[in-house]
Amino acid sequence: MATGQSGGAGSSLVRATLAIHQPPKGRKTTPGALIQEFAFEFNPAQLSVSRGAQWKSTPTIRVRQGSKPEFMGAEARQMTLEIFLDTSHEPGSNSVLKKVDDLMKCCEVTEESLRTKQPSPPWVIFQWGAFSTARFTAYVSSVEASYSLFAPSGTPIRATCQLQLHEIPSRTPGQNPTSGALTARRVHRVVAGDSLASLAFREYGSASAWRAIAEANNIDDPSHLTPGSQLMMPAAEEVRS
Repeated sequence: MATGQSGGAGSSLVRATLAIHQPPKGRKTTPGALIQEFAFEFNPAQLSVSRGAQWKSTPTIRVRQGSKPEFMGAEARQMTLEIFLDTSHEPGSNSVLKKVDDLMKCCEVTEESLRTKQPSPPWVIFQWGAFSTARFTAYVSSVEASYSLFAPSGTPIRATCQLQLHEIPSRTPGQNPTSGALTARRVHRVVAGDSLASLAFREYGSASAWRAIAEANNIDDPSHLTPGSQLMMPAAEEVRS
């Protein structure tokens, strides 16, 4: 189980995050607008990443030792992830319950997808600094919460959540279509004075690339940005100005 970091190491500690996005509209394979960024209190002590390959073998009585297997394709990656939540230092807090609820909602259909008549749970991206091996777009297939400590009121103040993530392969320019690798994206927090055009010029060198930011975040009114809100900035190779 992961433990907290303190002292000099804490200043350079990179926290893992789970970015929870709206599913894309239409046939796109790029996550939609950012719903929330779930920040880990404790980094995972262990991650399990797996991948399989499909082979097909057709039995035939004419071949005594069996027929030659045929490769059918690579399967998407899967990751098993443990999230440790602890507010024992705040016995009156209900944040553990809220965070477990946020994770459980990753298996529920979003209201936005219902409005667009394409019902789907959120898409997620697990990120942990430079650990690119485990960075890919995925859906959450299961969440299991185990409560291990309670306040006198009965409110859970410590829990361990097991998440199962299944990769959603996507192809970007210059990428191997079977790799499913996610290109570098980042999240920008809007401040007063920001506009899509200014952000596009600063990020991509072209103000006309604002449409890519608007599309990635499902923005209908590009003239109105709310300070404090978060925008997902597409990778430069995904942008066509």
